[in-house]
Amino acid sequence: MKCVVVRWGDAYRLSRQMALNVKKAGYKPDLVVAISRGGLVPARILCDVLGIMDLVSVKVEHWYVTGEHTERAVIKYPLNADLTGKKVLVVDDITDTGSSLTETVKHVSTLNPLSVKTATMQHLIQSSFKPDFTGEVVKDWAWFIYPWNFYEDLSNLTLRLLRNHPELKGDPEELSAWFRRYYGIRVSRKRLREAASMLCERGLTKWEGKALVLA
Repeated sequence: MKCVVVRWGDAYRLSRQMALNVKKAGYKPDLVVAISRGGLVPARILCDVLGIMDLVSVKVEHWYVTGEHTERAVIKYPLNADLTGKKVLVVDDITDTGSSLTETVKHVSTLNPLSVKTATMQHLIQSSFKPDFTGEVVKDWAWFIYPWNFYEDLSNLTLRLLRNHPELKGDPEELSAWFRRYYGIRVSRKRLREAASMLCERGLTKWEGKALVLA
């Protein structure tokens, strides 16, 4: 599975560009709805760039683990607000399957807004949903590892390697090599140790000497 690590500077640049594209189009939202969790940071940056004070969120569950998702996104914690007469902008980090945005727009539309538009930091052209605004169009699919889900993704990707490759010893140096080979990214041994500790705390793995193994 091809992965791409997005640094904080790049995430800010893309979020800012997303906001500027909204401004350029002349759309002036009264309120921004962030899709939690991925859309929270991009939405806050957009609000800062555009000077928008009202920011709320809706919790959507779709990607239950790195690179794996349910067939359809589900609204776990819906909005409890009257959006009557308001121009709304729904924000997420990326359009992948498009299901999260599709379900969120349906939900927001039931709250009587004047209009609903969508914006994402990145847009995968393979997605079934095309946002009204985006910071960047991505042609080739990859799993983007953002700063706000860095350790979560590292942990899940490590677990995937251990489950799919029993021959893997699991020491940080070997894990680093396997990350380059299977995911195409360079991750330091220090970061992998930290991710491994998270897995151990969750009871999913354990240390046997210097090797990380499934619990």
